[in-house]
Amino acid sequence: MNSSTSTANGNDNKKFKGDRPPCSPSRVLHLRKIPSDVTEAEVISLGLPFGKVTNLLMLKGKSQAFLEMASEEAAVTMVNYYTPVTPHLRSQPVFIQYSNHRELKTDNLPNQARAQAALQAVSAVQSGSLALPGAPTNEGTVIPGQSPVLRIIIENLFYPVTLEVLHQIFSKFGTVLKIITFTKNNQFQALLQYADPVNAHYAKMALDGQNIYNACCTLRIDFSKLTSLNVKYNNDKSRDFTRLDLPTGDGQPSLEPPMAAAFGAPGIISSPYAGAAGFAPAIGFHQATGISVPAVPGALGPLTITSSAVTGRMAIPGTSGVPGNSVLLVTNLNPDLITPHGLFILFGVYGDVHRVKIMFNKKENALVQMADASQAQLAMNHLSGQRLYGKVLRATLSKHQAVQLPREGQEDQGLTKDFSNSPLHRFKKPGSKNFQNIFPPSATLHLSNIPPSVTVDDLKNLFTEAGCSVKAFKFFQKDRKMALIQLGSVEEAIQALIELHNHDLGENHHLRVSFSKSTI
Repeated sequence: MNSSTSTANGNDNKKFKGDRPPCSPSRVLHLRKIPSDVTEAEVISLGLPFGKVTNLLMLKGKSQAFLEMASEEAAVTMVNYYTPVTPHLRSQPVFIQYSNHRELKTDNLPNQARAQAALQAVSAVQSGSLALPGAPTNEGTVIPGQSPVLRIIIENLFYPVTLEVLHQIFSKFGTVLKIITFTKNNQFQALLQYADPVNAHYAKMALDGQNIYNACCTLRIDFSKLTSLNVKYNNDKSRDFTRLDLPTGDGQPSLEPPMAAAFGAPGIISSPYAGAAGFAPAIGFHQATGISVPAVPGALGPLTITSSAVTGRMAIPGTSGVPGNSVLLVTNLNPDLITPHGLFILFGVYGDVHRVKIMFNKKENALVQMADASQAQLAMNHLSGQRLYGKVLRATLSKHQAVQLPREGQEDQGLTKDFSNSPLHRFKKPGSKNFQNIFPPSATLHLSNIPPSVTVDDLKNLFTEAGCSVKAFKFFQKDRKMALIQLGSVEEAIQALIELHNHDLGENHHLRVSFSKSTI
């Protein structure tokens, strides 16, 4: 086994583009084809947007490097991001895959001093005590107490920039909690709040002065004096990604007094394009040539920052998903085990799934249509990169606006299903408390709707028969209708949720299963 995987590490990159069964996820990543003159800091910079980099081993003679992330989750996010978008160092493409190593032991290796020095410099920045290597010192330091809120002004606005576009660009640097867009002094502006000031710092360093599209829509970014945003409405002007239960508000929500003061003058949040809010320009993007205008109005792809960002524009890879779209393209599924119902239950944790279509000719791909764009975004953020039935699932926005049902007599084998009237939707009621209980996949599941006659052993056996290893179990003290069960891995929990949500426990009780934020 090992010999075949080690040869896979050195094979040509043509094969690497995704046909090769990948190593199982590891927090150590193996980088190939790195330029010989690259610095340690440049290699580390590939990992920084995704989390803390804990170790680095450079093998310059072989044009390779190993990068160790603080968590496997960060490594998975990084690989998922760089799979469709090849990263570049010094304008050369670099290839990233999981390493067979689970951690890097570099203590006794010669020539490690520079790598360790570069790592120390970066972690000092992350803890807020030092300037980034290679960054202009006047803006390089993360000042303790610095705001996680950025103020973004977009100059040369030749094409509308939607809230979704901003969310996609800035999400590359960390979790975006809230965005408010508005026009002031005839300029389109936005306030964007990250979960952590460090993410705001990296986003500002990477994006300030970049163009979203060729030669236009230039980002000017500063730290805001505000440390938190108060969003009242979720619509195309403002969005709180932590609260899907907010009303859409009719027309123009006016700014709250403290917010207005922060902008220097009272004003209202309005789109620079009246009547074209959320409109994506009719442009197809090609990485090499810049803008070309197709006959059919296309739409923007997910904006992804690659080396060409350095030359003053962001490259947009081939598939064009539509910002604000509620349809997801889900790829790398296990075709033998996945069903429309399974995808309906899993994606239903993050929103109401209306339709699912597994592709007739390519059963590892499926389309999942959610109730709205914010639910699609939520499901994509939480599920892309998770393992399901032995494969790492990928989710992106689809270029399709809806999932079509098969026509009469069209062969479909039951691969397309309409769930729009399903009784199993979790978010039918506006303001339902289910909106507050949305958590990322975890090995601990929250069980509810358990009838009084069902015992600990009944439930443990149910999960064991579904192929799970039960590590811990406890009923809620105040309410025996609910319990927590901890399984062997996140993947087991995802599969158990698919198989056992709505399982009939008798006495007219159907088990409710969701991911828990607590552990036992």
